[in-house]
Amino acid sequence: MKGTTILCIVRDGKAVIGGDGQVTLGDGVVKTRAKKVRKIYGGRVLVGFSGATADALTLLERFEGKLEDFQGNLTRAAIEVARDWRTDRVLRRLSALLVVADQQHIFLISGNGDVIEPDDGIVGIGSGGNLALAAARALLKHTSLPLRKIVEESLKIASQICIYTNQELVIEEI
Repeated sequence: MKGTTILCIVRDGKAVIGGDGQVTLGDGVVKTRAKKVRKIYGGRVLVGFSGATADALTLLERFEGKLEDFQGNLTRAAIEVARDWRTDRVLRRLSALLVVADQQHIFLISGNGDVIEPDDGIVGIGSGGNLALAAARALLKHTSLPLRKIVEESLKIASQICIYTNQELVIEEI
């Protein structure tokens, strides 16, 4: 399965995440309105995922549990879920990436045990992630658009280039 573009920006006490809705199996589009971004923890945390859907949802559930265990401490929850993902025999086989953010932090979590907080507060993942990331960096540098609009326009630009990305966008913000 292919077909995800997720972009998240955290800046000035705001966080915005967006994703396209396309899911591709082989050379065909099987879904156009998948929801790959969500608000969790009472609307205080944003999450986006890419990779195998069942794997990503399993990791999302695990992350939500860690967030509850650590009373909303995003950093600690991210580190703990990455550690479990890396060391648990079953979880280790899962193929997905998670982006998690609150109003102060943003992390990319991978199955290799990575918990990466980008220097510039922007993360793009999935097949069109780097395209959306490049567009967002340019828009942040050269415009004064609101973050939500930057995420939207960056995802639209990615969708014009990446065949695994469409313009059925879901955008969440806190």
